[in-house]
Amino acid sequence: MQMAASLTNRFERRRAETRQALVRAAREILAESGDTASIRAIAERADVGFGSFYNHFTCKPDLFAAAVADALEEYGRAIDARLHGVADPAERLAGGLRLSARLADSHSEIMRILCHSELGRIGTGHGLAPRARRDMEQGMTSGRFAVVDPVVALTVLNGSVLALLELWFNRPEVDIHQAADTMAQMLMHMLGLPPDEACEVARRPLPAAA
Repeated sequence: MQMAASLTNRFERRRAETRQALVRAAREILAESGDTASIRAIAERADVGFGSFYNHFTCKPDLFAAAVADALEEYGRAIDARLHGVADPAERLAGGLRLSARLADSHSEIMRILCHSELGRIGTGHGLAPRARRDMEQGMTSGRFAVVDPVVALTVLNGSVLALLELWFNRPEVDIHQAADTMAQMLMHMLGLPPDEACEVARRPLPAAA
């Protein structure tokens, strides 16, 4: 009985390792060139057998969706770590956007994955999207925000992250930190903060890295 359990655990561990190797390879390829590689090339990059791919994913888009979700969740956790203890939903929402620019150097692979991704992938249940939704809902409940249409507002926020990353990726001469602060200020005003307060929230010192 114990031997059977040990074999099962070993099988599940190896299965999980193979899946993660495929996700890791897909992340690398997405960061380099977008979702253009063949399944065989992905399997070779992951150093797994070609047939192993279909033990975990039904098709290439499924793998790339999992890779983007994995990157987004890592990204979201990095933002959470920096904003831990910040109570104001406006400051958290602005901080998430501003930190997107600050984390570009330390998380460049994730930034490049997002640059090569579609808006629909950014708005999934991973990464910044659910955190932005939470902060917006808290801000609306507390009266901090005056949002006419939350769905439209969240779409604008998601698009703003992509626009910011496009600047980072394609316009290296732009001061990306300044651009992020300005964008955060504009978004806070869009969500209902008065101009002076939107400026103040978007220019507050960001929490230091732990």
